[in-house]
Amino acid sequence: MQQPSHYRNPDALIDIDERPGWGQWLGLSLQHLFSMFGSTVLVPILVGLNPGIALFSSGVGTLMYILITRGKIPAYMGSSFSFIMPMIALMKTTGYPGIAQGTLAVGLVYLIVALVVAAVGPDWIDRVLPPIVVGPMVMVIGLSLAGSAAQKVTVDSQGTYHWQFFAVAIITLLLTIGFNLFLRGFLALVPILLGIVCGYLVAVAFGLVNFTPVLQAEWFQLPKFEIPGVSYSLHFYWGAVLSLAPIAFVTMTEHIGHITVLNELTHRNFFRDPGLTHTLAGDGVASIIASFVGGPPVTSYGENVGVLAITRVHSVYVLIGAATFAAIFSFVGKLSALIESIPNPVIGGISFLLFGVIASSGLRILIEKHVDFNQKRNLMIASAILVIGIGDAYLKIGQYQFSGLAVAAVLGIILNLVLPQAAHQ
Repeated sequence: MQQPSHYRNPDALIDIDERPGWGQWLGLSLQHLFSMFGSTVLVPILVGLNPGIALFSSGVGTLMYILITRGKIPAYMGSSFSFIMPMIALMKTTGYPGIAQGTLAVGLVYLIVALVVAAVGPDWIDRVLPPIVVGPMVMVIGLSLAGSAAQKVTVDSQGTYHWQFFAVAIITLLLTIGFNLFLRGFLALVPILLGIVCGYLVAVAFGLVNFTPVLQAEWFQLPKFEIPGVSYSLHFYWGAVLSLAPIAFVTMTEHIGHITVLNELTHRNFFRDPGLTHTLAGDGVASIIASFVGGPPVTSYGENVGVLAITRVHSVYVLIGAATFAAIFSFVGKLSALIESIPNPVIGGISFLLFGVIASSGLRILIEKHVDFNQKRNLMIASAILVIGIGDAYLKIGQYQFSGLAVAAVLGIILNLVLPQAAHQ
């Protein structure tokens, strides 16, 4: 799908290179910020890192990604969940210095692969990732997150069920659907933001919001940056590098999946322009930046892809605004605490829609590309990818764990390459 440089996507309300007015720009950027905030700060909270630094590094990393991809790809870089378990283990042994070196190694792996892709060229992508592989992969990206969304709206951190959680989530979901279908003008561009705000007010009415951290937070709060050679002495940790670096190949499959979804949404081929070399390099540099300030490895975020799909606002300027706000808000204690106070049921209710739209995009690929499921090979490939990916049948080899999405993607690619086009009936 190679489009001319002046191409405009007729399905987009605001296309990639178009800049919204200042008022719209503010609301649209905040919408993306709120959508990714919960997951981006959850990773450092689970690991024991500083959430403010993760927010800062995600914003700066996104700006660098957009710069490296020449402002052609509307994507947001947030904290990656794939590295949580090894980072928790490293925090108990090496502390953050080990995580920093592992994160740096992850970024370098991306850069090395980007150089290999530059040497080989992009023609292999169409053969390795045809619609029968890409469609189910995209569906898995959305549906594999369904369990996480459902957990947010049913139980608390102790595993206790609360009907109030479910009620707030469903109300948030229905309000967001209504905003998306029936609003006009500028309000039609920010249904996710409106859904989060209204869901937050509903959560307040149900008594699910704790304002104490907001009241106690300082207006200006400098994140506790972890700078090599300044915050800690330099010491090489081979174990940390070997724990995190291989997982980069896992997140690369997610990276390619998200780029594939964006290709379909924007009617472009980012694998060719700006090229997979630039997208991988941008992702790698974002992780390298995180390693120098105290953040975890980052990757592109499905939540923000979902926002693009629902709103049909693909402007890269909106993502630049969201990234800038993230970096600024990391220094504003009360604003960070206010966003952090958004309860899980609200995020979960929004996630139902965001993750579902991503999954539906995968189904759309299969339909638009006229994939024939009367062919046994197509049925076998899609079935294996869907069940392994959605069920998260992960592969664990020693200390390395590969997610169900990664296993499903690799298996789907192999099956597509080896299975005959025709089978005995």
